[in-house]
Amino acid sequence: MNLVWFRNDLRIDDNPALHAAMEAKQPFQAIFISTPKQWQQHDMAAIKIDFIERHVNLLAEQFTKAGIEFVHIAATDFEHQSQQLLDYCIQNNIDAVFANDEVEFNERTRDHWIGEKLRQNGLNFHTFEADVIVRKGAIVNKQNEMYKVFTPFKKAWAAHLIQYLASPITTDLEQGRTVQPSSTAQKKQANKITFNAEKKDSNKWPLADVVLRQVIPDFLQNKLSDYHQDRDFPAIKGTSGLSPYLAIGAISVKRILAELLHHDPLILENISQPQGSWLNELAWRDFYRHLLHHFPKLNKHQNFNHKYDALPWPNSPQLFEAWKEGKTGYPIVDAAMRQLVQTGWMHNRLRMIVASFLTKHCLVDWRLGEQFFMQHLIDGDLSANNGGWQWSAGTGCDAQPYFRIFNPISQSEKYDPDGSFIRKYLPELECVPLKHLHFPHEYLKKNHIESYWPAIVDHATARQQALSFYKQT
Repeated sequence: MNLVWFRNDLRIDDNPALHAAMEAKQPFQAIFISTPKQWQQHDMAAIKIDFIERHVNLLAEQFTKAGIEFVHIAATDFEHQSQQLLDYCIQNNIDAVFANDEVEFNERTRDHWIGEKLRQNGLNFHTFEADVIVRKGAIVNKQNEMYKVFTPFKKAWAAHLIQYLASPITTDLEQGRTVQPSSTAQKKQANKITFNAEKKDSNKWPLADVVLRQVIPDFLQNKLSDYHQDRDFPAIKGTSGLSPYLAIGAISVKRILAELLHHDPLILENISQPQGSWLNELAWRDFYRHLLHHFPKLNKHQNFNHKYDALPWPNSPQLFEAWKEGKTGYPIVDAAMRQLVQTGWMHNRLRMIVASFLTKHCLVDWRLGEQFFMQHLIDGDLSANNGGWQWSAGTGCDAQPYFRIFNPISQSEKYDPDGSFIRKYLPELECVPLKHLHFPHEYLKKNHIESYWPAIVDHATARQQALSFYKQT
């Protein structure tokens, strides 16, 4: 009997570990081992935990319908998870475990330990890569090193795909019906799998099977052509909304690329053109995951650019709390933070605005913002979150330079020109005319309205302070 161990790859489609287990032509089971304590240590958002739970139940349903046993075991952290897996394998006469790699440091450490233990007990441990489009390590510069600038990486990435494009694996679980589950297993599978962890309702996000059938085709047909101009406007539903599914592996990024190429076969040749804007985002995702592979220090929240290691961040508790609570006095920042806390998601343009504001207006260490995002985002992903925050703070690989400081007022005027996003999340500003909405304090003062808090910093003053602060290095 073999075992397929699901972790951050909660899908049937294009799952190399599952495919390999089926190709082995031996009976197999599937297992998921939850680790609430580890999730807490990794600052996983309650809404993401709920999202994972729903997709684990979807997997259980899919395997049960195919007559393949799906087992859930509750553990605490990775150490307990590893021991639980080892014990299960020994008790159930498992011959081999199949799993997909995870790039993060703690996960790799766990896999090294469990691999050694399994082999010591006569079991094989087979791992595969399933989280990127281009294999990590396959794209390097002339010095045989990882690219440290995105644009040349993107060009090499697209060129590699043109030459070595690998199709996603289509899986038919019915072909894996090599063993019927026991009556005990059937009884267990009839019950909903529930994690013993804090959760927040994620039901506004449909399950991945619905997204594959409906959302992706609709996006490609009706939104892709305007993506390059709509993607920066938070009031417009112009993005794909696929990031939560990629973050937990519920949808394969290779499958997304395949669907895109089916829609536009020449898109790889046009990645630098407007029509390649969405493909460009997939390249950014690979870029950050490749960086995590090549530079493990990023797993430990270290600056990519060590030049900034000695920065004495003031980390004002008052400014940090105001930012977290959406009480900075800058409407676009406050509306964005409310969107995050209320919905578990934030539009990408807004992520850049609020990250720039925290690090360069408030001079709060980017790592505090990175942690807060992970604690709330349904699409929390270490590589993308770390990459985005270090880009905004100016400390990362191919980062925004320290002297580029977003003006939250002009950003608001440009990307929420009619104020519809601000008004959605800041109803207390409903009475403010549009021409005053993006920084309403003079209007509010003149009209003796106290429904909105004062600005915690002055933009011009904060900008000069940030320039002086960064020049210390």
